[in-house]
Amino acid sequence: MRFGKIGLAAAAAASLVSAPVLAQAAQPVSSVARTSATVEGENDVEGGSGIIVAILAAAAVIGGIIIAADGSEDTPTSP
Repeated sequence: MRFGKIGLAAAAAASLVSAPVLAQAAQPVSSVARTSATVEGENDVEGGSGIIVAILAAAAVIGGIIIAADGSEDTPTSP
């Protein structure tokens, strides 16, 4: 019984290891080349969100420092 479980576990491990390799080696069914579609109305929002993310990250860091450095006296009342 114990050898059966070990063999089953080994077979499961081998299938988990070999599945990505076999999937990568598989050739596509058709050899049709993909082309991109034409774009007519592009928007000009390149890099605009990076500044917003940087400002929010800086605000989060500053807020964390303020909360950590808060000088409140939260000492316990028990002796």
